Amino acid sequence: MPMWYALAMTYPTLRSTVLDTENPRELAEFYRRLLGWNYRPGDEPENGDKDWLMLRNPAGGDLAFQQVEALPRVTWPEGAVPQQLHLDFSVRDAATLVEQREQALQLGATLIRDRFDDPEEPLYVFADPSGHPFCIFVA
Repeated sequence: MPMWYALAMTYPTLRSTVLDTENPRELAEFYRRLLGWNYRPGDEPENGDKDWLMLRNPAGGDLAFQQVEALPRVTWPEGAVPQQLHLDFSVRDAATLVEQREQALQLGATLIRDRFDDPEEPLYVFADPSGHPFCIFVA
């Protein structure tokens, strides 16, 4: 590709990350409460269950939830079903990390890996209620 073409080229923007789930409302509510984001207008719980829901990230890059018939749970780090994708969330300090661990667990997450004592990057790895791995770490 000629250099002038690369300079004139426009690139796509990441609009959203979509998570497959057997229960879009349950998973959307989990992340809404974990992250403090709001539903896209029309996707609020009072508008009923849908097979596609979206949470708006105020900073951009929304999170959507798509209903599927069946979803095998990830067995990562061991086992036959790899994670294929995971979400990373960061917090400002170790005290906030501990608070977020408790919040995630109360909301229904499962702790997969505890690396809180890692001096370079304290983090927790969780599975959300549908089994998708996600990390919360100190940035």
